[in-house]
Amino acid sequence: MSAPRIKAAILGTGNIGTDLMFKILKNSGHLELTLFAGIDAKSDGIARAKNLGVNTSSQGLDAVLDDPEIKIVYDATSARAHLDHAPKLKDAGKMAIDLTPAAVGPYVVPSVNMDVHLNVPNVNLITCGGQATIPMVYAMQRVTPLDYAEIVSTVASCSAGPGTRQNIDEFTFTTACGLEKVGGARRGKAIIILNPANPPVLMRNTIYAIPSGEFDEVRLTESIEQMVVAVQAYVPGYKLKGTPLFEDVNTSLGTRRGVTILLEVAGAGDYLPSYAGNLDIMTAAAWQIGQAVAAQRLAHLKSSE
Repeated sequence: MSAPRIKAAILGTGNIGTDLMFKILKNSGHLELTLFAGIDAKSDGIARAKNLGVNTSSQGLDAVLDDPEIKIVYDATSARAHLDHAPKLKDAGKMAIDLTPAAVGPYVVPSVNMDVHLNVPNVNLITCGGQATIPMVYAMQRVTPLDYAEIVSTVASCSAGPGTRQNIDEFTFTTACGLEKVGGARRGKAIIILNPANPPVLMRNTIYAIPSGEFDEVRLTESIEQMVVAVQAYVPGYKLKGTPLFEDVNTSLGTRRGVTILLEVAGAGDYLPSYAGNLDIMTAAAWQIGQAVAAQRLAHLKSSE
């Protein structure tokens, strides 16, 4: 007899939804993917799901709401669409794991604050830039307060589909808020660059921070390296490009010791190419959160028997 699992659905059959489907099927763990739904019956994702034996629908949200057994819904559509989906999913008693920058629910980064948000009706995965850089900001902040954190995420232009391009404004705003709300910086700023280079470049991120005062550079470096290992547990292609850089900078409050971190994210190649680390880190984070939510629900069910 197979172990019980929590039934889940993916809403959105584009690149992100499809890559997430492959991740869940590769290691379903506590999840059972019972539906892959979108609005384009001819999408590549729908075709691949059918070939893999996954139930599909082109009726979008309606198909998800029609199945009362689905408890977890991954929304991989768009920020605008999720604003409409969120209250309907909540009313239906389904938890939403939001892969758009709609920011309806609390911001969640698995390596930072996942455990405190397993019982809410909606969690937001911020953005790819947020998932990549907020762990580094948090790693610094737990050693010393940060007055400012600025991140620049560079991704291959061909890995940014229509949804990403339509959400550029939401990306910068939501990522900056995540640097503050989750990372702990007093002020955050985010920039995204779509690099048209051919062959495509891997996702690269630069994190620049100004601590509030003096700090121990060794302790800060150790905290950063520990966080890299924590993220690699679910994103193996996450790595530093050298050790953190420290230099004096002139600010309005006088000379401060600034910190610069360079990191790279390579995708796992489940469905998307390895250069699409920006998309892979989103689906990997979504998979990680879904597993944690499902494990907690199964433990609760077992304890109530």
